[in-house]
Amino acid sequence: MGKNVLVVGTGRFGRYTIETLNKLGHEILAVDQSEEKVDKVLPFVAGAEIGDSTDEEFLQTLGIDDFDLCIVAIGDNFMASLETASLLKDMGARKVVARATSDLQERLLLRCGADEVVFPERQMGRWTAIRFSADNIIDYIELADGYTIFEVEVPLAWMGKRIVDLDIRRNYDANILGVSENGKMNMSISAETVLNRGEKVLVLGPLEQMRRLFRL
Repeated sequence: MGKNVLVVGTGRFGRYTIETLNKLGHEILAVDQSEEKVDKVLPFVAGAEIGDSTDEEFLQTLGIDDFDLCIVAIGDNFMASLETASLLKDMGARKVVARATSDLQERLLLRCGADEVVFPERQMGRWTAIRFSADNIIDYIELADGYTIFEVEVPLAWMGKRIVDLDIRRNYDANILGVSENGKMNMSISAETVLNRGEKVLVLGPLEQMRRLFRL
């Protein structure tokens, strides 16, 4: 079921967030002071407002308590981001997620009303470093408690072998979740599944063990 989402700030981070929310079926209201930036996201939103998110009277006209999620995606004015997060929470926002670029900004945002803080540049930097540290890594996702899921091309040493022959669960505390060929992921695999050239696999495990497994 789609959510009602308010996104404040329609720069690059805000725009990509809006486009993804739209693909996921959520209803979005976009807010920015720049008409030019707002125009770029109009195909992806249910509504848009041009205004100052640090203006309490303006925010009150948006009906903040109607939104399931408020994302503060302002990237070039931290004080505006801080004030916006604080005002949103004061007005009864259910959940406020704000963008930060430093640990200090994170602490201030959390103190002033944000429920969660994201670091787009830091997260993308980590993804880039890990993604290109080995030739066969296609993608990876960080999970809670230090676990990750890696999507990798089947390593040369794994080709022609059954999953049980690799014994990565015992050696690396890792599990193969699925095998993909020609863009179709098969999650119905077993210990007897044979890995072949050209296939991709999803592997779940602790990051430190995955670094050893894939020699990162």
